[in-house]
Amino acid sequence: MKYRNALPQLNGHKMLTEAGLETILVFHEGIDLPLFAAFTALETEAGAAAIERYMHRLAQIALQTGRGFIMDTPTWRASSKWGAELGLTAADLKEIHREAIAMQLGLRDRFETPASPFVINGVLGPHGDGYAPESHLSAAQAHAYYAEQVDWFAELGADMVSGLTITSASEGTGIALAARDAAIPGVVSFTLETDGRLPSGEPLKDAIRSVDDATGGAAAYFMINCAHPDHFRTVLRDGGDWTRRIGGVRANASRLSHAELDVAEELDDGDPAELGGLYRGLSAHLPNLSVVGGCCGTDHRHLEEICRSLDAA
Repeated sequence: MKYRNALPQLNGHKMLTEAGLETILVFHEGIDLPLFAAFTALETEAGAAAIERYMHRLAQIALQTGRGFIMDTPTWRASSKWGAELGLTAADLKEIHREAIAMQLGLRDRFETPASPFVINGVLGPHGDGYAPESHLSAAQAHAYYAEQVDWFAELGADMVSGLTITSASEGTGIALAARDAAIPGVVSFTLETDGRLPSGEPLKDAIRSVDDATGGAAAYFMINCAHPDHFRTVLRDGGDWTRRIGGVRANASRLSHAELDVAEELDDGDPAELGGLYRGLSAHLPNLSVVGGCCGTDHRHLEEICRSLDAA
């Protein structure tokens, strides 16, 4: 299969990706998201307009900083388990994926330039609660579970897929295998606790090596998301070849733990300038870091500071 954009980030092209869409919609826009499902916002004019403003602002940051833009589909909660809880059928969910990709195609047509390639990224979310998973799928179970969404993305025109806020190596393995089967580049992004380990208890180094060993290195690269840099920068300082497999970071603005964030009634957006400086420090330990963005609590201010700090390095 030939992709319109052959992942420029793999050739070292600097890429911007997204910020905390869900927290922006809930706390900045006052939009209710059942089960934290961002795609439900597309059902109303106000929600669709809010997502469009968000995407346009981030696209402009990418253009202004000379970066490409990895556009995430708002499908983190659009898998069969979560869809069923929202009363949606497989046909409903596939149509949601179709609409999400069509939105990204329109954005690409409007903003992309030769210096700023735009990549459509089909987003997969964890099977369980990303903050407090009640269980972890085996690799075989995850392979079967994620195959449906991955196949939709490959069929409907995504350039790549990414599992975000993944909580165990076994689920990451399933995602990498499903992407390999569908002949679409796949990325695994792990979430980390305050001790730098996955919610499963696995060290990040071991989780990356486990996925690579089980899949023959099928993942295009790995990422870290939904954790503050203070939670994992000491892990990266230990170094090793495994850090070369990390191609992207989408950190939280908040230093709060997942348990604390889960019950927070107000948004902790941290300090954008400080977060930018912390990314600059992370880059010293990640030789292949080409994709940067944000997660919970971040918005355009944080992305601007991250780009500014990295470009000044």
